[in-house]
This record gives sequence, C-alpha cells and structure tokens, in this order.
Amino acid sequence: MIGLRDDVVLDDPVGESLRGHHGHLARRLGKAVTYLPGVATFSAVPVEADPEGWGDLAELLGRGEFADMFSCPALPPSDWEPVFVLEGRQMIWTGDRGPNASRAEPDPDVVQLGEESVPGMLGLVERTRPGPFWPRTHELGTYLGVRDGDALVAMVGERLRPPGWTEISAVCTAPEARGHGHAARLIRALIARIVSRGERPFLHVAEANTGAIALYERLGFETRKHVTFRGFRTP
Repeated sequence: MIGLRDDVVLDDPVGESLRGHHGHLARRLGKAVTYLPGVATFSAVPVEADPEGWGDLAELLGRGEFADMFSCPALPPSDWEPVFVLEGRQMIWTGDRGPNASRAEPDPDVVQLGEESVPGMLGLVERTRPGPFWPRTHELGTYLGVRDGDALVAMVGERLRPPGWTEISAVCTAPEARGHGHAARLIRALIARIVSRGERPFLHVAEANTGAIALYERLGFETRKHVTFRGFRTP
C-alpha cells in the first residue's frame, strides 16, 4: 500500500469531486450530492453517513431510482434495495512528476474528442463495456481517442477530479483494434496532460480484470487500496 500526505481526498473521490471541480455538474440536497442526469449516476453522502444523509439522497434522487455509491464504505438503511456489488482496487500513478514528465512526444494518431464525437464514443462503449458512460459523461474532462478512418476504435478519458488528482477512466479498445498498444498510448498521453496541470493520475479497476491491472502496473500505477463498489435503489 502507498501512503501520501495529499491522498486522503481519494477516500471520497465522488464527494470531493462534486464539492469541488465538478460543482457545476452537481445536484445537492442537505448532506447528499449527485451528478446531473446524463453526466454520471455517482452519488455521495458523508463517510459517516447517518439516516438524515441517506434520507437527503433518497429525496434528491426520487423513489425507486438508482444510486451508484461508487466506493463509499457507508451502507444505507435496510429498505434500500441492493443492485450490485463489485470488488475492485484504487491505483495511483507513481511515475516521474519532474519537469520532463509532461513532455511526451506528440502522437499524431491520438486525437481529442469533443461533442461531435459523442455518438462514436457511445458506440464504442456499447461494444466494449468499460463501465458507466452516458451522453454527457464527456463533460467530466478531456477525452482522447484513436480512429481507423472515420471509426473510433480506442478511447480514454478523465472522470473524477478530487483536489490535486484526476481519475483516468473509460479505457476501451474495439475488439478488431486490440493488440496494437492503443490503450497504453492513450493513457500515456492523458498522464502527460494531467501532470502538466500539476495534478496526479489515479484510476479504479475491477479486481477480476487482471489484464487491465497488469497494463496499469506497467505504466507506473500501484495499488493504493482495495475497494468495494456498490449500487442501490432508493425506497
């Protein structure tokens, strides 16, 4: 495990993002906060959540709605219906943050994706299932991709933004384009951008995704802690 003086915000990455950098994408009520519809389904209550906090979140989301609590260790009241449980890990990049860290050689095949790329991004996500991705998810940060002609065949992007950190997410490659190193190239390019802002990359990965974990370790990521991802439906 790795201990850093500034990594405590990673214990509540959703809440720290919504109360900070992603405040313009947040909905709030009392002690609860969640993303705007179409951006993300992640929600947060205080780590020491009490019935009031869970009540605020239930009112904020509405009856029978999905609450993706991400890695929040607090559990809701018994009348909240469990939807999923997934074991995973949180990894942080421990590479060089010196003056040369953000001076990666430009890669002409790596392009920045914008609003016009959303249909292709959604299509790639549908084929590869890297995790939650919605029509407005690209508003969370920078997204980079690789195209084969007009087709988007690989992608990576920024998601959660707790103070001083940026999460790398949506790492995916079309089946016919695998084996060409696209994911590694895109992650390196995004790391350079994050470091150039004076921030530090981190990510989350399912424990069963051993191939992805091995790739991330080769790129300089190390496990900070193991986490459990949970989702519930409001009463």
